[in-house]
Amino acid sequence: MIKNIVTGLAVITLIGCAGYADYSSVAQTPAPADVAGVWMSDGPQKRLASPEAIASLIVNRAGDTLDCRQWQSTIARRGKLTWRGEQLYNVNVKNEYRDITVANGVMSYDGMKLRRAAKPTVECQAHVVYANGDYVFADGGSVQPPAVKSHKKASGVQRKDKKN
Repeated sequence: MIKNIVTGLAVITLIGCAGYADYSSVAQTPAPADVAGVWMSDGPQKRLASPEAIASLIVNRAGDTLDCRQWQSTIARRGKLTWRGEQLYNVNVKNEYRDITVANGVMSYDGMKLRRAAKPTVECQAHVVYANGDYVFADGGSVQPPAVKSHKKASGVQRKDKKN
């Protein structure tokens, strides 16, 4: 009897370790109408470093996202929307999955409550361009590492390594 209970608990535990797909292989989904736009924290949030910190999530209609957080500096992370079962997630380039839920005009995201905003903060605007009624991210969406790396050897000779 105890052996069956232990085996059952082990199976349940291992099922939870099924891991997420890498960012580059995650299927991107277009943003639902109630999710697309600019979302911003409107007060202190426990998940932020300080009561003065601001969190923003910018979602374009294609499902590209920019998670922009600022306090003493600005951290902007690209991502994309994806569905896992019935739950919508934002997965960023660091392969971190954050669930998104919108109810009564309030977005629950990464343990925070965000509200719609007319436009991104000045610091986040450096990472986006508003064109044709939608947001385009300034870095062109490239998250792939460069194909050729170079470094200097101790002797000062520049050497290029080709990606295999």
